Amino acid sequence: MRTPHDHRLTRREVLRRGLAGAAGIALLGPRGLGAQDAAPAAPAPRATAVIQVWLWGGACHLDTFDPKPEAGADYCGPLASPVATNVDGIRIGELLPQLARQADKYSLIRSLTHGINAHETAAYLVQTGRQPDRLVFPSAGAVVSALRGYDHGYRGVVPPYIVLTQPQGRFSEAGFLGPRYKPFATGGDPNQPRFAVEGLVQPGISDERQQRRRALLRALDTLGAALPGEPQFEHFAACEREACQLGLAPAASALVALALGDALAMAVMAARGFSTDDYAATHP
Repeated sequence: MRTPHDHRLTRREVLRRGLAGAAGIALLGPRGLGAQDAAPAAPAPRATAVIQVWLWGGACHLDTFDPKPEAGADYCGPLASPVATNVDGIRIGELLPQLARQADKYSLIRSLTHGINAHETAAYLVQTGRQPDRLVFPSAGAVVSALRGYDHGYRGVVPPYIVLTQPQGRFSEAGFLGPRYKPFATGGDPNQPRFAVEGLVQPGISDERQQRRRALLRALDTLGAALPGEPQFEHFAACEREACQLGLAPAASALVALALGDALAMAVMAARGFSTDDYAATHP
């Protein structure tokens, strides 16, 4: 018996869809297939990275990007004075004046909805585009990692898919793509005066000592040396090289600090209402 979330195609369903498509082609006729002009070429993408801020249970859309002051206090609450943006006809919450001045640089999607009351199930649907089923699908970050990551020319020091600070539920996983495309979880505590990524730098261990440790690891890896070309050992060696590069490559420490350190701490403090002056006072 199929469940409402079972989306596998049966043979009957394949035949039904195939016949419907064939009927549509027959109605078009021999000239119909090429009747439409070719679609214009899509503009070349410019984005090189995406930051997804996932807010579990907040903030309320009525207080942020979808204010409804005309609905009355019973619906909109105390924040009933939305501000106009620099795009005609668009207003957002009164607590977001800086974002209001940059509305021409982002898009608001207010039509997204679903009929799922369970938070994690709904999050899985939004992140993967699929209803939960026996087959676990990859999240958006894992798909980007697979299509634009190390297998497609990416050679950056920072991993292509990062989660701060821990993966949250199934929607942060790689699904059937496999563990290679799981997110790199930074760990750490953003509430500390200086945020640090767990596992990259051990207190009291210099770069020189890390290099000696890696040389010792290679010297002791007699099994890998005895089986050159073995896929499992090759995969393990590639993962080990990537992990070491993150902490030991030239300028890697500075790059990681820039990408995952102070910038993250400043963003977290800003989200909690602190200013850059507050950050400077605690990070001389």
